[in-house]
Amino acid sequence: MAGTELPLAGVRVIEMTHMVMGPTCGMILAQLGAEVIKVEPPSGDKTRSLGGMGVSFFPLFNRGKRSVVLDFAKAEDRDTMHALLASADVFVENFRDGQLEKQGLGPDELRQRYPGLIVCGHKGFLSGPYEHRPALDEVVQMMSGLAAMTGTREKPQRVGSSANDIMGGMFGAISILAALYQKRGGAKDGADIRIGLFENCLFLVAQHMVEYEMTGNKPRSMPEREHAWPIYDIFDTAGEERIFIGVVTEGHWQSFCKEFGLQEFLDDPDLRTTTDRILARSRILPRVAAEIKRWNVAELSERLDLLNICFSPINRPEDLLRDPHVLRPGGLVNNFNADGKPFRVPALPVEWNGGNIGEGLKVPVLGADTASVRTELNQQKSTDNAA
Repeated sequence: MAGTELPLAGVRVIEMTHMVMGPTCGMILAQLGAEVIKVEPPSGDKTRSLGGMGVSFFPLFNRGKRSVVLDFAKAEDRDTMHALLASADVFVENFRDGQLEKQGLGPDELRQRYPGLIVCGHKGFLSGPYEHRPALDEVVQMMSGLAAMTGTREKPQRVGSSANDIMGGMFGAISILAALYQKRGGAKDGADIRIGLFENCLFLVAQHMVEYEMTGNKPRSMPEREHAWPIYDIFDTAGEERIFIGVVTEGHWQSFCKEFGLQEFLDDPDLRTTTDRILARSRILPRVAAEIKRWNVAELSERLDLLNICFSPINRPEDLLRDPHVLRPGGLVNNFNADGKPFRVPALPVEWNGGNIGEGLKVPVLGADTASVRTELNQQKSTDNAA
């Protein structure tokens, strides 16, 4: 994207968020070209100091933003906050209901003072009986049934990333883009947007809810599910590695059996249809497993790729830092932490006019932009007064 203007250039976003969902929304908008000003308390966003699995939270989800420190106990800083909002197109927050009202920043107050402002609140739940509850990614995964579908009813298992928080931030960004488009069309008023972490997870499990609605059959969890294809499994290989193979079309079945010496399956009149093969999985899979065990992952990958059959080695996150596709030009972008140290991160998962987005983003030092933003606001005020 070097040398080209990003699509949200000229859009100003004021962000008061923490943890993952709200910061993800701001991070996406920043990568699309918006000026995102992150307002932090004097002690900073608490995720700045997280360790363990949370060590990546702040740098990952706050790249490309400006940091302004405001202490709302001071009248001057409260005035600065309102000056920022008066200059902004969007306000993003993820505080519990009632908390921002104490600072005069509740949705009703904001609508009165800034009728054109787009306000996007990331919450635990949408309006309803549970709207007062706090929520976490793991809480809503348990509550929505996603954990029971990923694991089992007896041993529910959360997804291995902050999937709902990240997806909630994406829905926030999508909604903000829709509101900006509406204003571009001539609408004078902004919008009040509420994103619910629980409802986000509910959206993920909708396919299982609708399955039950349509059939009356209780959906089976992923480990217990009925397979829709005869070969759709993880297999051991000769190199003591594993590979996933999915044979999902009639053409794939024919070419797979021919390639791997399984002609007896093609000649078997009891295996003519996909349904026949699914019912015969108990005898098909051991034979397939024995054949796959003769090959290493590299050899299998080459053959399956030529056959256009879906496959994948069983990777861990660290393995992806050596993957040739991830390492293609633009697959990983170089960003810089608040201490100046570089780190690599997957580019935003879109190509814009053939290019990747996100190269060179910096994680802001706490309060690094406070003075410059104040100066800009004062200059704007002087310009407005002169006019």
